[in-house]
Amino acid sequence: MAALAVVETPSGKDAIAEGLLDLLKPAVQQLDLHVHSVRESQVELREHIDNLATELCRINEHQKVALDLDPYVKKLLNARRRVVLVNNILQNAQERLRRLNHNVAKETARRKTTLETSGAFTPRSPSKP
Repeated sequence: MAALAVVETPSGKDAIAEGLLDLLKPAVQQLDLHVHSVRESQVELREHIDNLATELCRINEHQKVALDLDPYVKKLLNARRRVVLVNNILQNAQERLRRLNHNVAKETARRKTTLETSGAFTPRSPSKP
């Protein structure tokens, strides 16, 4: 038996919209978690690049043999710049996802309240037929 009884609403659009919102919300939340994970990895990568560049500069200063590590340091700094750029893009995408998730939750709550007040959505006990 169904746990919820749905009475016919004046428009099927509300039911479709409710279904779409319920469908989108988990996907948006999962995507947000993945973006957050990638951003953390980007920050860790940036820190490793900084440490490596610092270490290369230190080695270059203490080298007795004239070994030019400057091109490698420049490549590392260029890679760091790209990591920071990707991190900024991810941060903007995550903020948009967060706003979308918030709007989905707000719209779901609004529609549920509307359905409950109109009497179209009445919760039933799972044990009652």
